[in-house]
Amino acid sequence: MNLFSEELKRHTSAAHEHAEQAGFVTELLAGRMDSGQVAAMLLQNVVIYRSLESALKANQDPRLAAFADPALMRVEALEKDLVVHYGHDWESKVASGELHVTPGAKAYADELAALGPMSATYLIAHHYVRYLGDLSGGQIISALVQRHYGLGPEGLNFYAFDHIEKIKPYKDMYRTRLDEADFSDIEKQEILQYAEVAFETNRRVFVDLMEHYLELGHGPHGLEQGVELPVVVDQRG
Repeated sequence: MNLFSEELKRHTSAAHEHAEQAGFVTELLAGRMDSGQVAAMLLQNVVIYRSLESALKANQDPRLAAFADPALMRVEALEKDLVVHYGHDWESKVASGELHVTPGAKAYADELAALGPMSATYLIAHHYVRYLGDLSGGQIISALVQRHYGLGPEGLNFYAFDHIEKIKPYKDMYRTRLDEADFSDIEKQEILQYAEVAFETNRRVFVDLMEHYLELGHGPHGLEQGVELPVVVDQRG
């Protein structure tokens, strides 16, 4: 039997690998940046996840109910993290421009707000790319940035799924729900296409973060030397 979850993984494999090899990700997880860039990445995420989770609440398609698990929701965790990194007034710093939200993150959030409440196929594709990736790579990312940059877990709540006891069985259950969801063949093709684009949308955020990092006068050593950096996190497992 050709399971849809397996088809989705295969279909997005190249786009996923391309996104993971974005210079910002490889440099950050190799320890060649600084703790401020961890915070910058979390800031982009809160912009994106606020739109994603608002869209999940607004979309009334019953097929989404199985995926709208409160244990996955990330906004509250991200807001806690940003208080640690930027202080309680972090939102006013965003509004004033003191904290930088990338064009890619803004565009992604706007797209989620526009399409998410109306399209179940669009929303499930982005749900899969974001949350399954968080579940798969979160603990590894958290461990790496703590080791490289001396951060404590209190500022990395985004990567901690405290209400999910075991990650692997939960991911298996998620994929089973995908396989059992009542999407037509045409709708499944839409999900495949949306998920592939979602990886590219995520990559654009990383590209923007790297561009901003370079504008601040930094130079990522691996990129400067032309080093081919390895994929650090595989969220598909």
